[in-house]
Amino acid sequence: MDGERQMFQGNWTCANCSKEITELPFEPRGTDNLMCRDCHRENRPQRRDRSERKMYEGDWTCVDCSGSITQLPFEPRDTSNLKCRDCFVK
Repeated sequence: MDGERQMFQGNWTCANCSKEITELPFEPRGTDNLMCRDCHRENRPQRRDRSERKMYEGDWTCVDCSGSITQLPFEPRDTSNLKCRDCFVK
């Protein structure tokens, strides 16, 4: 896979602002609730700012690589299955 998203061509209208939509990253099943990119951005729920996430300091060990873990985005109740960021991603 080359990383490019398949785009679908069509002749649709935004349900919010009536703007013409000619390309979508998915094939719509219906046309009642389609929104243009601008309306979609304005109406989607706001993401929580990651910088506000509370981090917990500690001295834990990764169960996979035995590396040191000093910060977690949660307070662990059980430390028997903690993984460092790299092992968690794998």
